[in-house]
Amino acid sequence: MAPKGKISDQSLIELFLDMVAAERGGARNTLAAYASDLNDLSAALAARGRSIGEAGTDDLRSYLSTLSGRGFAASSVGRRLSSIRQLFRFLYREDHRGDDPSAVLQGPRQVRPVPQVLSISQVDHLLICARAQMNRQAQPGVERLRAARLHAMIELLYATGLRVSELVALPASAANPGAQMLTVRGKGGKERLVPLNEAARNAIQEYLGLLSTAPRYRRTKWLFPSFGAQGHMTRQHFARELKGLAAAAGLRARNVTPHVLRHAFASHLLHNGADLRVVQVLLGHADISTTQIYTHVLDERLKSLVRDLHPLAEE
Repeated sequence: MAPKGKISDQSLIELFLDMVAAERGGARNTLAAYASDLNDLSAALAARGRSIGEAGTDDLRSYLSTLSGRGFAASSVGRRLSSIRQLFRFLYREDHRGDDPSAVLQGPRQVRPVPQVLSISQVDHLLICARAQMNRQAQPGVERLRAARLHAMIELLYATGLRVSELVALPASAANPGAQMLTVRGKGGKERLVPLNEAARNAIQEYLGLLSTAPRYRRTKWLFPSFGAQGHMTRQHFARELKGLAAAAGLRARNVTPHVLRHAFASHLLHNGADLRVVQVLLGHADISTTQIYTHVLDERLKSLVRDLHPLAEE
């Protein structure tokens, strides 16, 4: 089928964004990132007297080559390329173009950094300190409640590997007494089930017991409401409280973030024998290639297995 008549770059980008929102459930931040990437491409093509509807492979390759000169890291160039590929794939599929000039483009080689991970003993120490702060004698009621909230959030984060955005936005209904599983709404509105261990369940119930004594929060719809404003606790506030606890525990505060605890959850599972596919599901990764940043853990485990179990291994 022949391509449709000439349409402006902005209209083509808007059609693509509408598709991402309607068919993929793209979040606001996702749509904003796509729009930023593709508007930059459109401006660069216009400077060459070209447009998205008529750009060829050489035009796109030339654009990508300029990004490094503008100080873009390989990962950022790779993201731009992903946006470009998805746009032109969509335009080709919807007959706005008769070809896909991005199909043969290759992105820069990227070396994925090994995620920063706390050791099991460090996480244990962090949790012990969180509980100690909660049980400190002569502590005012509101401070004890704050400490109980932080303890419950850390236990839950380490037990489930939730994204911090998923953690802070959990509804109050997520804490059903005795529940063995937690329903999480992740990226794109997709739901997944993650198991709860006993430590997390106990910490949540202990926290809720204290929360129920504060009349203001008896009818809150959030599991972790903000104590200073309406709505739930923010990601930034949780990160600050976590760093404060890390410092009190004698850990390097700059190395302790909500995402580092998510990494610890995944790495410790793999180290103890979990399957990579299972970890992918628990983390809510759409593509297993995202989960493969943890393969360094598997490599170390395989080496230790050979060292300890192979009959010809050195004594």
